[in-house]
Amino acid sequence: MGYRLDMRVTKTKNIAPVKAGRRRGGRPSTAQAAKLKDKILDAAADVFFTDGYGAASIEAIASRARIAKRTLYSRFRDKAELFEAVVHHVIETLRPANTEQIFRGTGPEILHHIAQTILHAALNPQAIALHRLIIAEAMRFPELNEVMAHVGAREEAVTRIAGLLEQETRLKNLNIKPADTVFAAEQFLQMIVSVPQRRAMGLGKPMTPRELDTWATNTVRLFLDGCRHTS
Repeated sequence: MGYRLDMRVTKTKNIAPVKAGRRRGGRPSTAQAAKLKDKILDAAADVFFTDGYGAASIEAIASRARIAKRTLYSRFRDKAELFEAVVHHVIETLRPANTEQIFRGTGPEILHHIAQTILHAALNPQAIALHRLIIAEAMRFPELNEVMAHVGAREEAVTRIAGLLEQETRLKNLNIKPADTVFAAEQFLQMIVSVPQRRAMGLGKPMTPRELDTWATNTVRLFLDGCRHTS
């Protein structure tokens, strides 16, 4: 009799179905883990860029992310590793979805599209904040330079631009010695970014979108004039 009563009680209970994607205990799903990682990195970026690398603490970052400190340490070994992840996160956020298409094709006019893309990324508020932090604290914390060298997008950009310059030289559109393509790519980046970036950091009046477009056009024209010169 008791057994039957238990069965009847069990049948009268309404058990809500478990929603897809949720787990009761155990490890979080892949989507949940990715969401938590983004939450940590966003909080860490806020703390690093506001307080500086030296003053930032794991405690402050965990508090900003509203997680336990042990949760953060379970994913990142120390502050340096977390900062490297933040740099990678910022760069991936700024990386255009059509990167391959930007560098595809022939003709020096491709450099104008590249220049606009580079300016858009370099003048993003997070990119400016990261650049300011590196300038301010790299002397005290040499590991920051190592992180930028390892994760930073500048080397990749130089390599891609140098490859484009080599291609245009082979097509007789430009006249650059093979040994000088990397140097020329470095100069191109410097010409495009340096002044607009300095002004965006407060060293002068920030450029308007129209001024930036004119800057890109005139800089590319000057660069190409120099690369077409026959030595």
